[in-house]
Amino acid sequence: MLTHKELRARLLSDPEVRAEYERIEREEMPMLDAILKARAESGMTQAQVAERMGTKAPAVARLENALVTGKHSPSVATLQKYAAAMGKRLEVRFV
Repeated sequence: MLTHKELRARLLSDPEVRAEYERIEREEMPMLDAILKARAESGMTQAQVAERMGTKAPAVARLENALVTGKHSPSVATLQKYAAAMGKRLEVRFV
């Protein structure tokens, strides 16, 4: 049986897998980090954010998870509601 470290090394030895991993790390992880940091700074749970957004906790969990899986891109309106629920505002930049 492989350990997590061994499996990761084996998978990342494939150039296509490594390229996608690096793309996600470069492009998507900073957004996820910012979202999770905002919630941590607010001291709120997913359920509390959901209540302020007018939705349920699983919807907030899906929103946060969407950025990890890449299966769904949340709309700007959803991200604005998420930010507002924590007393923040969404700012999008091109650099």
